[in-house]
Amino acid sequence: MNTRIPAAPPATALTMIAVLIARPGQRDALRQALTALIEPTHAEPGCLDYRLFELADEPGTFYMRESFADQAALDTHFATPHFQSFAARIDTLMVEPPRLVKLTPVG
Repeated sequence: MNTRIPAAPPATALTMIAVLIARPGQRDALRQALTALIEPTHAEPGCLDYRLFELADEPGTFYMRESFADQAALDTHFATPHFQSFAARIDTLMVEPPRLVKLTPVG
């Protein structure tokens, strides 16, 4: 059992969950496109967390848990070639643009 407590992110950190819903018939394509973002995003300076989940009871609905050191790191992420390539496909893969739910730590 891993009992290590992760270090607290910096006070400037931005943490959010992106809600991404596949168009009918596009679940696998969206999953593949999102999965392709993970490795290069982890390599970005300022990326603290970037993890993909799919709702167990709603296949095709994905949550990307994201945390970046600050707004500049998030802006840099949005400008990367791998993210821009994904963004160019949003209309064909998703029923609506991603919804970003910003989170505030409570404890």
